[in-house]
Parts: sequence; structure tokens; C-alpha cells
Amino acid sequence: MSDLVTRAQITLLSRTLHVPEERLAHLEKLGAANLHELQERLAKVMFAEHNAIFSRLSLLVPIIPLSISLPLVQKMVPPVMAGRAAGAIGVDHPKKAAEAVGMLEPGYAAAAAPYMDPHSVGQLADIAPPKPVMKIINELLRRGDYITAGPFLAYATPELVRAVEEDVHDDEGLIRSASYSYSGENISIIIRHLLAGTGRRIPRLVRTIVDGSKELRLAALSVFARCDADVIVAIGDILFDTGSPDEIADLVGAFIADDAVPETLRFVGQLSPSALDLLAANPITAEATTVEAITNAVDGSADAAQWRGLLELAERTEAGVARRIGGAISHFDTVTLTQLLGLASTAHLWPPLLKVLATAEPDAQSRIGESWSALPVLERGEIEQHIGDLGLNEALTALTATLQLTQ
Repeated sequence: MSDLVTRAQITLLSRTLHVPEERLAHLEKLGAANLHELQERLAKVMFAEHNAIFSRLSLLVPIIPLSISLPLVQKMVPPVMAGRAAGAIGVDHPKKAAEAVGMLEPGYAAAAAPYMDPHSVGQLADIAPPKPVMKIINELLRRGDYITAGPFLAYATPELVRAVEEDVHDDEGLIRSASYSYSGENISIIIRHLLAGTGRRIPRLVRTIVDGSKELRLAALSVFARCDADVIVAIGDILFDTGSPDEIADLVGAFIADDAVPETLRFVGQLSPSALDLLAANPITAEATTVEAITNAVDGSADAAQWRGLLELAERTEAGVARRIGGAISHFDTVTLTQLLGLASTAHLWPPLLKVLATAEPDAQSRIGESWSALPVLERGEIEQHIGDLGLNEALTALTATLQLTQ
């Protein structure tokens, strides 16, 4: 099954093309980044055509006062047409468009918003007054139109972020909308501001997620797993302060059941040491289904973030659990195990990797040593150097012995 961000990009692409998501399912193999680029290019072409069609209408904007034109537009023009025309008007007359935002009925604006050029939304976010924009966002959230609300959040300026904290109180709507925002950097800016705010918004939001539906939980995971490391640390600490061990176990079990293990590992890999300790001690981590799911997720993967999540967690589990994880890793193919060495160097994963392997059974260590034994002498020597630096020579005797057999 595709990852959460890829699924969201398929949804956005289906909205742009006005076709059912099922017809685009075959494009999931392109991955989130390529789908995002495809959606952006298609939207640019399609809205450029709309802008050309409505360019004559745009010529009337300086002539007819908004106080006269907008009431008539809202009575006579369907929101679909208004949304498409907004792109041309926004490009030619950005200040007039921003002024118009404050004069539109929120219901009409929300009905037109799905048909607006996403880039026009970004331009409006830079210059429109926050209060009217918040009314439109609240109306979109009330309608459950999270796909349309997402771009408003993606383009949020510092002023709009402050307004979101004060005026948008639908925690679930915020999270579900943010899951359709592709930029992890923009999401981090918003959440970082909410973390620093005086309204204790994030603890309330986290409680909403813990108590929420499957859809909300998955949206939250998609959002938080893409945040900057400092944001994940703060969110993780609040999560483990807020949720009981049983609630944390329920969250993890739900993520596994919904094939969201890669995102879970990316999130786990950036948790604070104290949060990692709590997760490692949770009984859910020792369950066979959990061990199988988290090791299967990294089998064949070259994603350092996923490996970090697995190894940082495994290092802190009780010896029996770490041993099972080390044993599972030993059965990975040679290509994966060789790639792992590169990740260990570039992502600074040598300590957790070797500590986990040190708990593995001798036969598991030997299988890994055999896979690495064909490496050049210099690389084998580097492995032994890391083992020595960590004082794990005795614990990894079987691995080093296998390495030395071919030397």
C-alpha cells in the first residue's frame, strides 16, 4: 500500500482533474514527490487556460467598484465560475482580489475556493486581511472540505498563523487539512508557532488525536512525521505526557493495522530519549506483530529516517526484543545489508545498529558477517573499528569472526 503522503497527492490530483481517485491509483508508483510535481504542472496549465478565458472579465475590475460588482456576482454567478475567474483577477489585480476577500460571504467564498488556482491562494495569503481568510477557512472546515483548506495552510504567513491560533478552533479540521499540505517545512512553521503560543493549543490537539477516528490519527501521523526534528521532539513529549500506556499502544497498533509503519518509524526516529524509553517499555513494542511490522518496513529500504526509528527504538527495548529484531535483520538480503553500512555512516547510526546486533544470536551475527565479508578490506576494517570504539568486541565475536574468515 502507498504511503500516506502519496495517498494525499492522489486525492489532490483527482480534485485537479475532476476524476475519481480509483482511476489514478496506478500512478501511486510514481511516489509523493513526482505526484506533487505532476499536480502542480497540471494545475498551472489548466488555470492558465482559465485565466486566458476570464481575462476580459478582469478588465472590468478597475472600472466597476467592488461594492457594486460583488453583491451581483454572489447572486448571479455560480461559485464554480467565480472560483475559476478569481485566478485571472488575482493575477491582474492582486490588491483588488485581497480587498474582495473581506467583502465575500464566507459560504460563497468557501464554495468557490475548490475551483481557485492554488497559486492565487498563495498570493492572497500574502496580502489579504487575516480575519476574512479565517472565516473562509472555518467555513471550509465546517463543510469538511479539508482538501481545499490545505493550500490555505500551506501558504500561511506569520500573521495568518497567529490568526489560525486565535480564530480557528477545529483541531481535527486543522490536522486533516494540514495532511494535504505537501511541504513539511510549512507545516513545521505552523506547529512550531502553536507550540510557542500561550493557549496550550498543542496539548489539546494531541488529546483530540488520541481520542480521534482512524482517519484523524492517520492524518496526524502524516503531518507530524514530516515535521522538523525539533517539532517532533516537542510533539512526542506532549504525546507521551498526554496519552496513557494503553492509549499509546492503541495508537501504535492502529498505525500498524493501517500499513502506516514507515511514517511511524520516521516519527519515532526523532523522538526524545525519554519518549523513546517510554515507547520501548510499552508492551506493544514486544508483540510479535509489532516486531514483524517494523522490521518488514525497513527490509529493502534505503530510507535513513526509517532505519533510525527502528534502531533507536530497538536499542532501548529489553534484550529479548532487540535479539528478535537483530535476528530479523540478519535475514535481509546482501544488497540491503550493504546499503545499511552506508546509512550507518552518513546518518550516524553505528551505535544503535551495533548495539542491536550485539544482542543477536551468534548464528544471526554470522549471517550478517558473511554478507559483509565480501566488502573491501578498508570497509571491513571500518566495521571492526566501530565495534572496538563501542567496546562490543566480545558481544560481536561471531560477526567479527565471520568477517575475518575471508581476510
